[in-house]
Amino acid sequence: MSSKRTKPNILITGTPGTGKSTLCEEVVKQCDSLEWIDVNKIARENQFYLKYDEQYECPELDEDKLLDELEPRVQGGGKIIDYHSAEMFPERWIDQVYVLSADNTTLYDRLVEKGQSGKKLQDNLQCEIFQTILEEARDSYKEDIVVSLPSNTHDDMSSNVTSIIQFVKQWK
Repeated sequence: MSSKRTKPNILITGTPGTGKSTLCEEVVKQCDSLEWIDVNKIARENQFYLKYDEQYECPELDEDKLLDELEPRVQGGGKIIDYHSAEMFPERWIDQVYVLSADNTTLYDRLVEKGQSGKKLQDNLQCEIFQTILEEARDSYKEDIVVSLPSNTHDDMSSNVTSIIQFVKQWK
């Protein structure tokens, strides 16, 4: 699919609370050639859910319906896809993967501020400690397109925005 695109598709992923949506929003503000695809928003608006997970207090995503919805949207390129998991998206869709990470103190504070507690909070912290999303991305895509970015401070955010915009400008 990438050979037909004139602009890259970028996946921004990482544990919840690492700043994916904030980063995507800022990149799109500064690089109007990209369209932000907030996967959670699309799933919510279209009710792409199978059932409610009582343990995690959230709905279970219907990945097939979601991917069917997204496929025609990503074909032309120029998308920045925001989601907390990397393995769901076909490799042919993605030209660059950025995995955000945050130190545990920062991540803990962000997740508590978002209202997380209990098992969900602990599992997200464990996910970050063990770099689960980074490993998932490396297992799902060619390693040379997977980039790990720190996301603890405003300076990190600024640097990450610059790196992504530079990648877009240099692509092809």
